[in-house]
Parts: sequence; structure tokens; C-alpha cells
Amino acid sequence: MKQAGKATSWLARIMAAFCLVIALACVATPSRAAGLADFLGKVAPSDLVPGADAYGPIRVDMPAAPALKGGSRIGWVFLNTDFVPATGYSGKPIHILIGVDDKAIITGARLVKHSEPIVLVGIPEAKIKAVIEKYTGLDLKREADGPAHDLDIVSGATVTIMVIDDSIRRSGLKAARTLVLEGFSAANGPAADTKTVDRSKDAVTDWATLAGNGSIRRFSLSVAEINSAFDKLGDPRAADHREAGVDTDPYIDIYVGLASQPSIGRTLLGDAAYANLKSRLGDGDEAIFVASAGRWSFKGSGYVRGGIFDRITVLQGESTIRFRDKDHLRVVRMAPGDAPTFSEMDLFVIPKASNFDAAASWRLQLLVSRAVGAIDKLFLTYDVDYVLPPAYLAAAPKPAPTVAVPVSAPGPDAATSADEAPARDRLWLRIWEAKRTEVAILVAALAALTGIFFFQTFATKNERVFRIIRLSYLAFTLVFVGWYANAQLSVVNLLAVLSALVSDFRWETFLMDPLIFTLWFAVAAALLFWARGAYCGWLCPFGALQEWSNQIARWLRVPQVRLPWGLHERLWPIKYMIFLGLLGISFYSLDMAEHYAEIEPFKTAIILKFDRPWPYVLFALAMLAPGLFIERFYCRYVCPLGGGLAIPARLHMFRWLKRYRECGNPCQTCAHECPVQAIHPTGEINPNECVSCLHCQVLYRSTTRCPVVIGKLRKRERFERQNGLLQTGAAAPGGKTTLQSEVGGSAQA
Repeated sequence: MKQAGKATSWLARIMAAFCLVIALACVATPSRAAGLADFLGKVAPSDLVPGADAYGPIRVDMPAAPALKGGSRIGWVFLNTDFVPATGYSGKPIHILIGVDDKAIITGARLVKHSEPIVLVGIPEAKIKAVIEKYTGLDLKREADGPAHDLDIVSGATVTIMVIDDSIRRSGLKAARTLVLEGFSAANGPAADTKTVDRSKDAVTDWATLAGNGSIRRFSLSVAEINSAFDKLGDPRAADHREAGVDTDPYIDIYVGLASQPSIGRTLLGDAAYANLKSRLGDGDEAIFVASAGRWSFKGSGYVRGGIFDRITVLQGESTIRFRDKDHLRVVRMAPGDAPTFSEMDLFVIPKASNFDAAASWRLQLLVSRAVGAIDKLFLTYDVDYVLPPAYLAAAPKPAPTVAVPVSAPGPDAATSADEAPARDRLWLRIWEAKRTEVAILVAALAALTGIFFFQTFATKNERVFRIIRLSYLAFTLVFVGWYANAQLSVVNLLAVLSALVSDFRWETFLMDPLIFTLWFAVAAALLFWARGAYCGWLCPFGALQEWSNQIARWLRVPQVRLPWGLHERLWPIKYMIFLGLLGISFYSLDMAEHYAEIEPFKTAIILKFDRPWPYVLFALAMLAPGLFIERFYCRYVCPLGGGLAIPARLHMFRWLKRYRECGNPCQTCAHECPVQAIHPTGEINPNECVSCLHCQVLYRSTTRCPVVIGKLRKRERFERQNGLLQTGAAAPGGKTTLQSEVGGSAQA
């Protein structure tokens, strides 16, 4: 009991320190959104505007600073996030400083801050910076009517690169208009010759007519042409992964048209299918027709129900429109008898909220990839230009004259204006749509685990069956949750939540990763019911990797080591110290805390599957190696996430693990067999160290290993023998006698 008192006193001091850190953080100055002034000093003026030697004062009316040479202005510098949102996959802004000259040409771009997980954990940041620096020389005047440059994709960071590309281009256009650079005007009114789609034109024609008058546009590339295009990228690996087949075979053969124009839609689909399409379109919605006859698929083999079509994008002006499953309709058959045969035929709905102008020109951008390694790919983009034929256009009614009023230039919070907010808020919804299958599987697994815990008496009835259930669940956690879905929780996630609570908390930041959010929600609930063991013992992929590696070591007869209790008791506080250290650092600088959180080998072993520079791999193996003969060594003594979860878990409301009065005095069976030594010699279970493996509950019911159960069995047998009630040979299911079955299920303290 004295040891238990020491542990309780020590834990009380830890919790007091934890509360003190939180209190100090809460009285700290609230954080504000980062702006241009926060980053100007991080990049030399000449890196953004060649020849510049200084920055001038930031303009009062807009977030832009002049780039000076000898006191004279030669360009402007601005921050992308001051003009448009640049929310990445992390849910946090990607900040990029951009320089432009008076001719509206980007003279330099530098990444100054980001929190993208795939970059933080594996992809070299130099690759992302190299892509950003290639925007030097981009002519914004050419971008005004839609993206006029090729997208340089980094394999494994497609979402991040798309966000970066979109924000550089759109922020550049907004800054150019606000600064009234060459070719731009501050006026944003409609042109005098604005056109609109003439919906009265609904005559049915044929495929040849549509193709001949430009209602349907075609783009094609042969096998030889696509091989040549990849060769020109200069990567020698492209030659080893060439498209096989006859050079003249069509690789890309794609057709595009505006199906919501009545004449085009009725001709392509027929009256019945066109009526069905119209019933799906809301007021102001449009629909495009896309069909393919080549090898390349615009949907892709990786497309699944509920997914995002990442190979095609509609570009118009500053707008970038991507399609999700709910925007998609399959075309069963073509109505024109002279139409070609297609392998893919689909309709894609463009909602009114996208501000798509069907009467103006637009482009369908195609993203073509080629695998050149286990995770490496090369990318090419092609554009299919489209404009509705003049025969389907009509003059738009002129707007009523309005009184001109001065329009102020965008300020530092222009990125959160009314027209930008929906794009920011819709991002996490699109990600949840794409991940709904994985979320459903995870929720089902969480429900199954909840059932195991609530009905643990039944689950642990048969030791062999329960062992199979547990190892199978851990295999699911490692393979699906970890290696497939990359849903490994980290102390960085916990630190980010605590930091947001005392600064600028936004729900959409944490909703950006559906599986991580779902797991955190489950962990928060589990902490109240079962302490930290539900996650650490069942849902942590790295914990599952440790337990499976230890199990394999046991099968190979690797000797197991059990640390003396005194040493074990002095080692387990290390993880709490590491957590508190990272917590303190995070309130000073979350970026610094993320760097030092590399003490977690989760990123190397789980997210990147050991595909990382050798020092990280060596460290991860060093953390796994002791676990071969000391089960869950890292969990027990090093893991800062486990330490962070254990502190609030002390407040859990229920005690589900059953114990006998004899546990600890005199019986030490459970204490000796506990895989993580979470049971004190005095018999009580330490909830801060327990991983809820339920091994003690298996022993609690064992009629062959638990001395208490064995003693009760013998006592009952003697009693029934004395009274002539023992029925020899009468066996209960599973080979136990009726008496054994009763005692195994009801012998409780």
C-alpha cells in the first residue's frame, strides 16, 4: 500500500504541473492570424524581386509592401493568405510570400510556413519549395481567363500542390487588380457584350453535327505521343515504364460538351435521359458530358463510390471546379446512331455555387500520371478547350445602372470575406465525402470494440478464442487503421488541440482528417469509461506493431525479460516527463514541438512504412527492438501520447476490471502475468499504465490458473461430495463439469 500511495502522490504532482501549464497558457496573449508583417523578415527582398535591397512600409489600404532598390520601388510583395484562403490537407494555411513587378509577372515565390502532415513526416520540404519557386516568371495577364500553366505535381502531395497552385494564382490575380498592374483594372463590372446560354435552342441533330459545329470538342494522344511527352520530362525512369502497345493506338481520346444546353443534351442523351438530367439540375446548375475511348481513364482505376475525381478539373477564370461522386451521373447509352463507341460516358453537374458561366470559355484539365517507383509518379497535364458555339448564345440583358461608390481594397482579412468562406468551409465536407467508406469501416470496428468491453465476461470466457480475437483486431488496427488509412494518432494532434483551445479554435481545422477526428472522438469517450487502455491497447497501430512483433518473437522462442518492479516503477514516469516537456514547448512554438515530437517513431513505422532516411528508420527499429523481449517497451516507458492520455484518464468513472479480495494478498498470478506490469504487487490495477488487454479477466475466470477459482472449485466439490450431490460424468459445454462452469462464471469477490 505504501508503494500505491507513492504512485498516487506522484501522479497528483504530475496533474498539478499539467494544470499549471494550462493555466499559464490561458493567460498568455491570444494568438492572431499571421499576416504579411510576420513573414517579411524571413525572406531577403532580392529573393522575391530580383535587384531589390529593402522592403518599404506596408500599405495602409492593402496588405502589400513595396520592394525597393536604392529607395525606388521596383515591385510589390504580398502574402497569399492575405488575399485568398490556402487551407491545406492539415486544415491550416499554407503561407507563401510572392513578389510581382509592374507588368504583372511573378518575380519570386517562397514558402514561409505550413503544417502539411505529409511534408512534415516524410516528403522532403525541398520538393515543395522547388515547385513553388517555379512560379517565378508566371504572367498573371495570361492567367486572367483561366490557368495557362502546367501543374507540377509532387507524388504523394497532390492535395497540397493543388492548394498551393490555386492560392498562388488567385491571390496573384487579386493583388494585380488591387494594385492596378499592367493589363488589370480595379473595375470588376460585366463586359458590355456579355452573353448567356440560349435555352430556347432545343433542336435534335446528330453526332456529326455536334462534332462539326464545335458543340462536342475532342482531344486525343497516341501511345507514341504520350511516351514522348513523359520522356521530355527528363526523368530517366520514364523510359523504363513506357506504355506498351502499338504506337498509333489512342492513349487519350476524350470528348467534352455542355449537356445542359437543350439541343446538345437532347441529341446526346435522348428525350427521356435529358428529362432525367433536368430533374437533377437545380436553378442555375449546369452539366457537362465527358466520354472516353482511349486507354486513359478520366475516372481512374482508383475511383470508388464516394470518391473524388482527381484526374479531371474544370478551369474558368479564377475558378477551379473539381467533381465528387454526388456530382456524377453515368450515361448508359448514346442516343445518336452515328455516335462512336466509348468505354466511359458520364455527366458531371456543376452547381450554381461554383459561379460557372456556361456562355464563357472554359477548359477541362486532364491529369495524367505514370508510376516510376513504389510511391513515385510522374505527372502531365493537358487542357481540352471549350466554348459554346455562337448559335447557342444570346445577348444577356443589361444590368440596371448603379451609382458608383468607392470600393476599398482588401485588407488583411480579405481571405475570410463572404465569397471565400464557403470554399474554406466546403473543403472538409469534400474530404469527408471522399473518406466515407473508410469512416464507416472504422466506426464498425469501434462498435465491435465497444461490444468486447461491455460484454467482456462473455468475450474472455475462452482464453484461446479471445487470444485469436485480440490478435485479429490488432492486425486490423495495424494494417487498415495504420498502414492503409494512416490514422495513427500522435502527441502532435493532442498538442494542436490544446494550443487551439487557448488561441483560435476552429472546428473545420480538426475536421480535415475524418479518420483522425473519429478516432479522437472515440478516445475522448473511452477515457471516461475505460481510461487510456481502449486506445493504447487496441487502436494504436504502433502499439499493435509492438504486440505482434513480440508475439512473433515468442513463437520463435526469443527469451522474455521481466523487469524488477522497483526498476519498472521508476521507468514509467519518463513518458510523462517527455509529454510535459513537449506541452511546454508547444505553447512557445507548436512548430518546435512538432520537430521534437520525432521521438515518436509512428510517422516512420506507420505512416511512411519505413520509407524514410536511414536515421529515422534506425530510431524506429531501436524503439521496436526492446519490445521483442520486453512486451510493449515503448508504450510503457517512452510514449508521450500515452503519457498525455493517462493524465485525464485518471478521472475515468467506471471500474470494469473485476478483482478478488485475494488478489495481491496472497495471490500474485495476475501481477506476474500482466503483459505491461500494470498490476501492483499489492493487487490493484494502475489505470494509468493498463492497456486494457483483458488478460487479467481471462485469468479471473480460469479454472486451471487462478488459485481463487481453483480453491472455490475444490471447496464446492468437497461440499457436494459430502452431501452426495456430485454428478460424476455430467459435463457442461466446453469440457468443463457443470460445477466448473458455474464457478468460472460467478466466482466473484
